[in-house]
Amino acid sequence: MSAYGAIKRSGSQHDVLPSTIWSDKNRIEVTIHHLTLATVRLLPGLIEYLGAVFAKEVEDGRTYPQEGPVDLESFQTYFFAADVLLAIKQDHERSIEMPYSDGAEIAIGIEQARQQRRWDECVAGFYYIKPNYPGRSSHICNGGFVVPLSHRGSGFGTLLAKSYLYYAPKLGYRASVFNLVYVNNVASVKLWEGLGFTKAGRIPHAGRLKTPDGEGEEYMDAWVIYKSFVDDEVSRGD
Repeated sequence: MSAYGAIKRSGSQHDVLPSTIWSDKNRIEVTIHHLTLATVRLLPGLIEYLGAVFAKEVEDGRTYPQEGPVDLESFQTYFFAADVLLAIKQDHERSIEMPYSDGAEIAIGIEQARQQRRWDECVAGFYYIKPNYPGRSSHICNGGFVVPLSHRGSGFGTLLAKSYLYYAPKLGYRASVFNLVYVNNVASVKLWEGLGFTKAGRIPHAGRLKTPDGEGEEYMDAWVIYKSFVDDEVSRGD
């Protein structure tokens, strides 16, 4: 639930989009798979694992505005309100041998990409895409990203971000806005600016976040960050 009430998915319902493959420095790193609440429930244990990872992120209190605890039902309602993209880390000993370029479509399902590994071994990250505003502004989307702690520092966040710029327009969105990118998240701000996003504004004391040692709290400013997906877009506002 937002300040606008429940926000419905933009436009008509979409089919599940094809899986894609993304690399870092010419190496296969992840396959990206489109999920909905219906499809994730067909994969035993996956939604429970994703929910636990998100609950830990909220508990840490440094990136998302929610306060825990976050149970599985709350996670499903929030994260799976529209579309979710899942990144599966490739096992280089059994990697996919095929010519590819970033964003290339592949006929590989999640179980095939998983290669019998546990979810905590192979899930490199995940994110949602959903409307940021209702109705007449529902063509502007929002994304929320999570990389499990065990996979941070390996460049997976960059691959998730690049794939977001691929999938969001395919889901019918014309632009993206991130409402609360806390200024303490320097790496995230740098990443999005490197991908063409701009700082639309700064909100003072936007978050009451936990301190890095987890022992206290501090108020933190946040950036509003924006990018158009439409070339040569002309504003029609006054």
